[in-house]
Amino acid sequence: MGKEERKYWLLKTEPGEWSWDDQAANGGVTEWDGVKNKQAQKYLKSMKLADLCFFYHSGAKSRRVVGVVTVVKEWYGDGDGNGGAVDVKAVGEMRRQVDLKEMKGDSGLKGFALFRQPRLSVVPVSEDVWERVCDLGGGYEGDGKDDRIQDQDEGGGD
Repeated sequence: MGKEERKYWLLKTEPGEWSWDDQAANGGVTEWDGVKNKQAQKYLKSMKLADLCFFYHSGAKSRRVVGVVTVVKEWYGDGDGNGGAVDVKAVGEMRRQVDLKEMKGDSGLKGFALFRQPRLSVVPVSEDVWERVCDLGGGYEGDGKDDRIQDQDEGGGD
């Protein structure tokens, strides 16, 4: 049997309830819970260890991708049978936050589930869309590009 491919997701949060700063200040790890929509729960249940997720600020003032988290604990129930959670850990902040308006205007992001299912708090992200959003944001801290950028700044790291 072949190794499962990494999957990509987008997790929405109101910055007034749980922001990127909260995520980073929490030692980087948090329980992603409180998801009540059955489709969004289904997506959470589909997440596997090491899957990557865009951390997306929703709300009227700040609809944008601000960082990346990784799944460190797969779905577990909340004990009452009505919900559950996954645990996620901060990987890094986007080098440049990617605004919803910018994403909607990018032809490479047509069909992004975020646009098709705007009310869901958890949506899948195809690899092509993941790479395009990362390109728009200049990548994210911890994506392995930091070393290459530093090497170039220092003359190639010979």
